Amino acid sequence: MKETATVPLFPVAPHAASPQELAHELQSHLQHGLAANEIPERQQKWGRNQLAQQKKKSLFFLFLRQFSSPITYLLLAAATLSFLFREWLDGAAILIVTFINAGIGFFMEFNAGKSMEALRQMALVPAKVIRDGQVQEISSEDVVPGDVLLLEAGDLVPADARLFMVVQLEINESALTGESLPVSKQEDVLSTQIPTVEKTNMVFKGSYVTKGNAHALVTGIGSHTELGQVATLLQTADQGITPLEIKLEVFSHKLLKVTIVLCIIVIVAGLWQDRSWTDSLGTAIALAVAAIPEGLSIVVTLALAQGMLRMAKYQVIVKKLSAVETLGGTNVICTDKTGTLTKNEIEVNTLLIPGMHEPVKAEALLHQQLPASSSDYLHSGQDDNVHHILRAAVLCNTAYYTGTGPQAKGVGDPVEVGLLKFAQSTGIELEKLRQQFPKMAEESFTSETKVMGTLHQLPTVAILYAKGALEELLLQCTQILQDGKISVLTPEKKTYWKEQETNMAQQGQKVLAFAYKETAFTHTLSMDGLIFLGLAGLLDPPREDVKNALAECRSAGICVKMITGDHPSTARNIAAQVGITNGQTDSIPVVHGAQMPGYAALTTAQKQQWLEAPIFARVSPKQKLDLVALLQANQMVVGMTGDGVNDAPALQKADIGIAMGIRGTQVAQEAADMVLKDDSFSSIVLAIKQGRIIFDNIRKFVVFMLSCNLSELLVVTMISLLAFQFQLLPIQILFINLITDVLPALALGAGPGNPDIMLQKPRHLEEPILQHAHWVSLVAYAAIIAMCVLGAVSFGHQIVYENSGAEAAHANNILFLTLILCQLWHVFNMGNKNISFLKNEVVTNPYVWYALLACGLILLLVFLVPPLAAALAISPINLLDVGVSFAFSLLSFFLIFLLRKGNVIL
Repeated sequence: MKETATVPLFPVAPHAASPQELAHELQSHLQHGLAANEIPERQQKWGRNQLAQQKKKSLFFLFLRQFSSPITYLLLAAATLSFLFREWLDGAAILIVTFINAGIGFFMEFNAGKSMEALRQMALVPAKVIRDGQVQEISSEDVVPGDVLLLEAGDLVPADARLFMVVQLEINESALTGESLPVSKQEDVLSTQIPTVEKTNMVFKGSYVTKGNAHALVTGIGSHTELGQVATLLQTADQGITPLEIKLEVFSHKLLKVTIVLCIIVIVAGLWQDRSWTDSLGTAIALAVAAIPEGLSIVVTLALAQGMLRMAKYQVIVKKLSAVETLGGTNVICTDKTGTLTKNEIEVNTLLIPGMHEPVKAEALLHQQLPASSSDYLHSGQDDNVHHILRAAVLCNTAYYTGTGPQAKGVGDPVEVGLLKFAQSTGIELEKLRQQFPKMAEESFTSETKVMGTLHQLPTVAILYAKGALEELLLQCTQILQDGKISVLTPEKKTYWKEQETNMAQQGQKVLAFAYKETAFTHTLSMDGLIFLGLAGLLDPPREDVKNALAECRSAGICVKMITGDHPSTARNIAAQVGITNGQTDSIPVVHGAQMPGYAALTTAQKQQWLEAPIFARVSPKQKLDLVALLQANQMVVGMTGDGVNDAPALQKADIGIAMGIRGTQVAQEAADMVLKDDSFSSIVLAIKQGRIIFDNIRKFVVFMLSCNLSELLVVTMISLLAFQFQLLPIQILFINLITDVLPALALGAGPGNPDIMLQKPRHLEEPILQHAHWVSLVAYAAIIAMCVLGAVSFGHQIVYENSGAEAAHANNILFLTLILCQLWHVFNMGNKNISFLKNEVVTNPYVWYALLACGLILLLVFLVPPLAAALAISPINLLDVGVSFAFSLLSFFLIFLLRKGNVIL
């Protein structure tokens, strides 16, 4: 994929030049656009209209990266030594194990990358341009500098562009700036040194049109856009490694050092006993193979992959396996409000009309019906405030719906779409009403007037409806409608309504005022002498699933902080509704962005306030970064949700960045560690649960595998130091580690986990995979298993086969089989000891029984198929061997079981 070129476009800022000057500079034409034959040359010069993406690693590099661990290094060293001493079978077996592990890791990361690429392809949108004087629809990636865009309500802006021929254009730039309200645009030349938010004659890639239409000359594509600059910065940031990777790396290094020391001791002991270098090194290799849990990386990878697959069912894409566990350790989630906790859809929440003592919920009006025709309106007596407001919501409105039924989509200003939705919910047929009340004139809402009015024709008169900011609308109102009667709107009444507006705004609502008047037929709209109707309070309502998700976060000991660019009262109200503040509003502190100094300037008291506050309002992207840095400095694992470009730096800074898949920008998705395809906050809770289960399962099978490996190490060491005539061969140890260790460990990793895991507090960031108590228990397990294995060998060697001439062969069989059976029984000691044995999560895990059945069948094949027995140096076995092995392996299980029940060990 060709990356966007870096050829500079203009010597001056586009917003400081006229469209004609820019068209001349770009050799384009404002009316006819570019010629089709010019496009290839411009794409060659400036590249495709694509955001910078993290440079893709080659498949070879991705595969090679799977070998970068201390355990892998030691295995490769053991394989090399095996080949040097012509132990071809041992060396080949070790290499096969290493490559299987690498292949599994490669496959899972490759699939995660493909999922993200599919998500990027879904984000491609069409663009309308003028080329050769004709309107054409092309892919947004094919837009080039000099193209003339046609923009209208509902369009996503595909590139940065200079506006001209602007008609009441409003743009939602929340993805870029974080501001949720649309911005009015114009086409006048502006001064050079102004911030992006004040460039009102420009449109920017990633924003979308909510109202009006315009033409725009493309001035920047790809990395040359405001959006692209953020994306480019993200590519160079250091992302670090996750806590799980750190823990595994520390553990691997410790294991590597211990193994090397033990190998040296065994070699020295062998030479001291006058054994050859070959025998001593062979024993050291066997010891190294015994000490290394070859299957650990495989099991960890597959356990993480299992979590990945589970999360895929909940519409979560995980970009990196280890991110699954890190999310499970998250103890703070910093979440954006708009579109994450809320629907990002404005809805009418309350109405307050004259005669009411307090606002009423909009749902209480759903039974109201509008008269079927305009003549009914004139004579039915339904001239009350509610019906007038419902008509105004539809008629004094430029928004509309595309499609029908569940596929219907509102196009236009979010507030106006919300008004249409409310009117439609009362039974009003939008288009039918508009046809019965034909529009004669319109005065558009502007940032100066803050009022919109429309004039509509009736059979004998005309009616004017107006809506807008209360303070401005009251200037035009002289009367008020109450209980069907019109009276004078006195100054005292105006003051009363201003107080009511303040109260509604403090509840987090956006307040609109409505008015009307009847007038004679005219095509001139006059706003004076209006009759006041009442107020509507609008909200971006919470998502239905958020409250339960946040309640589960609280029970799991996870702190949720809401970070928004909205007003503090709006933020506090939403936080109370979803449960962040347990329903409280007035007493909950809100940190205001204007009162947030830079991180370096924070006092101790301010730091404590930031750590404790659940709500942050009017916050800038830089302040989000400062908050994440403070939380991380206080040993917290931070998850950050977001969907806009302004969220991207904080997403990357956080331990876990969680982007939205539907509303999320490509920049946010690139910066995040995981993407929620359904934008559901509750999916985060499911991901947290899976992360916790995975870590708990990882800890469980690490204890299992290491206790098994340590028992092998003790057996090999004791055999070497005591100079027994029998020994475990490297190929036998590999077989045990990969079959009878890995299969049960995989079953433990695939288990459903503790059902009450979300009632536990989050783990500390520095908590290792194995704590001191786990190590003590692990050593005890290994010692008991090794003691029973050596006891079985001694019993068989000295008592069962005494002076039979076959002691050595049968001793090897007993050694091999007892060790395997001890480890298979040992899997049942990994269950919760506080739950009935027959009901714990291991015994009831079907995968455990499948694993044991598979191990049993493989063992039968080894002893019954001569080539396999020969490869593993196994002699023909008899019932005495099986009986001795079975008895001593059961002894090891019961000894450990009793010690655990007595709370001597974990």
